[in-house]
Amino acid sequence: MLMPTQGMRILIATRPIDFRKGHDGLAALAQNVLREAPFTGTVFVFRSKRSDRLKLLFWDGSGWVMAYKRLEANGFVWPAVRDGVITLNRAQFEALFAGLDWRKVRPLEVKAPALAE
Repeated sequence: MLMPTQGMRILIATRPIDFRKGHDGLAALAQNVLREAPFTGTVFVFRSKRSDRLKLLFWDGSGWVMAYKRLEANGFVWPAVRDGVITLNRAQFEALFAGLDWRKVRPLEVKAPALAE
């Protein structure tokens, strides 16, 4: 399974895209429409007009990696359609990718200890 590592930026393009686009077309969308640098290792999540499909694109340092997922039952929970992007943390991304409602995932707020034991 291909999952972003901790610390990677994960961005969802909020507008649906033409799902016939490949690596280069999606990279061009990231750069020209989303105004994000595509060669930084950021994970871009693109949605189709149907709510049951997504594409991931990221640069791993030596080439483009693209993944496609289609849910067989139900659909992904997507943000409202508007221009721009939404940033997700890793836990939210994993929930989205599993077909769960990522909006209900909140990071734990842990107070740093004052002293090491």
